[in-house]
Amino acid sequence: MKAHTYLALTLVAAALAACNGHGEEGGEAAAAAPIRPVLTQVVVPSDTVMFGPFAGTIEPRYQAQLGFQIPGRMVARDVTIGDLVTRGQRLAALDTIVTRFDLTRAEADLADAKAQAENAEAAEARTRRLMSGNSVAQATLDQAVAKRETARARVDQALSSLQKARDQMGYTELKAEFDGVVTQRLAEVGQVLTAGQGVVTVARPDVREAVVDIPEVYVGALPADGIFTVALQSAPELTARGRVREIAPLAESGTRSKRIRISLDQPGPAFRLGATINVSLTRNVSPTVLLPASALLEDGGRRSVWVVSADGKSVSRRDVTVAAARDNAEDGRIAVVDGLKAGERVVVAGVHVLKEGQAVRLANGAV
Repeated sequence: MKAHTYLALTLVAAALAACNGHGEEGGEAAAAAPIRPVLTQVVVPSDTVMFGPFAGTIEPRYQAQLGFQIPGRMVARDVTIGDLVTRGQRLAALDTIVTRFDLTRAEADLADAKAQAENAEAAEARTRRLMSGNSVAQATLDQAVAKRETARARVDQALSSLQKARDQMGYTELKAEFDGVVTQRLAEVGQVLTAGQGVVTVARPDVREAVVDIPEVYVGALPADGIFTVALQSAPELTARGRVREIAPLAESGTRSKRIRISLDQPGPAFRLGATINVSLTRNVSPTVLLPASALLEDGGRRSVWVVSADGKSVSRRDVTVAAARDNAEDGRIAVVDGLKAGERVVVAGVHVLKEGQAVRLANGAV
């Protein structure tokens, strides 16, 4: 009986030992975390932040859409887009048939009014002579005086109408108000125009500015005294400097961008109207490290990043200080102002799946 009991206990002990051995092997296998490949970026501090570049165009500060002051059919257009014009130069003309008829009528009305006035003055003179001989009543003289005054008023009215008709004859020709260049053509020969309808747009090429649309989220980061660099897209080595002159109060509904107008400081002749440009602004800031937003691990109020060890085989979590939103780069990168040293490697993707001390492998053969 004792032999059987001893044998049973021996078998149980062996089974337990076997189970314990298998359990330890499984635990070691479970404890060994997988080696994760990671994308990293080397820490390189910078003391400047680039705002932009944004694409835009060179446009005139002063331009006017010119049109006739009277309606009519356009019979001539003497200029087209790109033409240089001088002050007083004819740009277009209307058919003068109707205005000539009005002028002829106004001249006839003036002649009639003058004849009526002369007749009224003569009638008044006769009435006064008769009045001196007590041949007519005072009421008759008063009527004659009133008719004379009415006739004189008609002469003044006819003179005004004649002057208006002469002015309208001058309005049949559209002339440039200042020296400039034609930037837009809005009407064609033969078209019947209403008063004030645009015919051409003339711009002053002497005062030019850069016009660019900037996303609304970045407009608030514009420094009030920032000096922009404006470079031609066709010749990036040609640049000019400028300051913000005007910011549109409302954002464009489709793109949610605001139009910014930048006054240029002595731009060269290459900055012609309509030229395509790139506008950027470099700001000096405290030494910072620019990282992709995906590198930041936020847990409550804690902000940190994963730093790769010197041998490149593991990672550790480190708290960092991130700059205010206005100091971040316009492309969405974050600016880290404290917590990192030059030359260290920071994980920039997949930060939420890493653990403290986890084994990693640098992706793309980074060293």
